[in-house]
Amino acid sequence: MSVTFEKKTKPYPHWEYSNPEFDSLIRIAPERGGLITEWRSEGKELLYFDLERFLDKDKSVRGGIPILFPICGDLSEGYSSGGKMYFLKQHGFARDLPWSIGLLKDKLGIRLKLTDTKDSRSYFPFFFTLWMDVRLKEKSLQISIKIHNQSQNSMPFSFGLHPYFQVLNTQKIKIDGLPEKCIDQTNMKVTNVSDQIRILDKGVDFLSYPSSSVKLFDFLSRNVIELIHQEPMDTTVIWTDPPRQMVCLEPWTSPRNSLITGDRKLEIKPEEYIDLSTTFQHNSF
Repeated sequence: MSVTFEKKTKPYPHWEYSNPEFDSLIRIAPERGGLITEWRSEGKELLYFDLERFLDKDKSVRGGIPILFPICGDLSEGYSSGGKMYFLKQHGFARDLPWSIGLLKDKLGIRLKLTDTKDSRSYFPFFFTLWMDVRLKEKSLQISIKIHNQSQNSMPFSFGLHPYFQVLNTQKIKIDGLPEKCIDQTNMKVTNVSDQIRILDKGVDFLSYPSSSVKLFDFLSRNVIELIHQEPMDTTVIWTDPPRQMVCLEPWTSPRNSLITGDRKLEIKPEEYIDLSTTFQHNSF
């Protein structure tokens, strides 16, 4: 059986790419920030997606895999470039702009593409092209990113993904692979990961730097999601939003405010590019 790639209108406008060999598919809404809304692996839907909220364009999305660029988190005081101050909203603008979409040449996935606009240059004064290739493999979603700086100045940025994984009960999960310490992003203080894990069902937002992959175990569904890092996209954020039964397991390149602090800030020289990648693996136990 061959892969399929087609545009659909129900239950919302999207493109669907499926690979029957792996009993897997993804659905993407390119006009809504290149959002991957659904990912099924071996017939199991793994992403949390609030369809009602998605259909209300006045509200921010809750679900799928939002794309964070050119910052992750907020940038509370703005940043300076070329002697001018610029301000970006939470997680940047990529998740709010329309992307183009097409089938990869090898037909093993899809390519999303975003370019700067006159409006985006008013708060991020750079010319750029961003490609994101999403490949469906057996039990995995492989994501490769290429960012090309087409400006005459070096372009600072952060990049991240904000995937929402559905769980049956946030009190019946386990997360392995995190270090002992983390940064509580609600107050930016260093704290114990174990203390944060105990209150997942109350709501958490913390950032850590794991040395290896991170695994999310759902004891009720028996699903395991493994985030396999690739440097420099190896910062991990865990976020929960009760009463939603989901856990965000987010790969970022840099913490919030990195354009100001310089902490893990990335820069691309004029007319050069950078490659990033990350993988989500699905298994059962």
